[in-house]
Amino acid sequence: MASTPTREVARRVFAREFNDASYTFKESDDDRAPVYVLLPTGERANRVFLVGTLTETEDVGEDSEYWQGRVVDPNGDTFFMYAGQYQPDAASMLRELEPPAYVAVVGKPRTYETDEGDVNVSVRPESISQVDEATRDRWVVETAERTLDRVRRFTEADPEDAATDEYVSMAYEEYGEDVSAYRESVIGALESMQDEQAEASAD
Repeated sequence: MASTPTREVARRVFAREFNDASYTFKESDDDRAPVYVLLPTGERANRVFLVGTLTETEDVGEDSEYWQGRVVDPNGDTFFMYAGQYQPDAASMLRELEPPAYVAVVGKPRTYETDEGDVNVSVRPESISQVDEATRDRWVVETAERTLDRVRRFTEADPEDAATDEYVSMAYEEYGEDVSAYRESVIGALESMQDEQAEASAD
């Protein structure tokens, strides 16, 4: 009996780091092998899990529906996602949701090279669901913890050491050694969430 492939873990990541993750790779020559984006903090991601505020939806398709959604994280950074006929559930959610709304999205990273040679990173959603503020806040805390773990592992690694995690070494090579922006995005997200909670309790 053939074994079914295990689904990849959906990585939690803030938009700033996700949008910098321009390098993609496969781990085998098989046509159906998963495509990974390499996060600058040294983690591979075939799927991502994000929660934020859906601020805008637009049908950008020409011959058929092709929906673009903008999801903003607590830092004000944007995830772009696109869903068409091959993602019917996600497309119908983008058609029906009224921004602004908190949403949870699981999807696959996609990269696209522009005519100018820049690489844009977006999400092809597998699922989109409307959630409450408490769910968004939990995601912020968990994503902050995971990001700090990755930053710590990255900064403590020696890229010259053969024992260093291969994805950390790869990230050093592709993006360089400065991951301070991602630590800052953690601090910014947590402070923004605390400010929101303080305002809400003051009302």
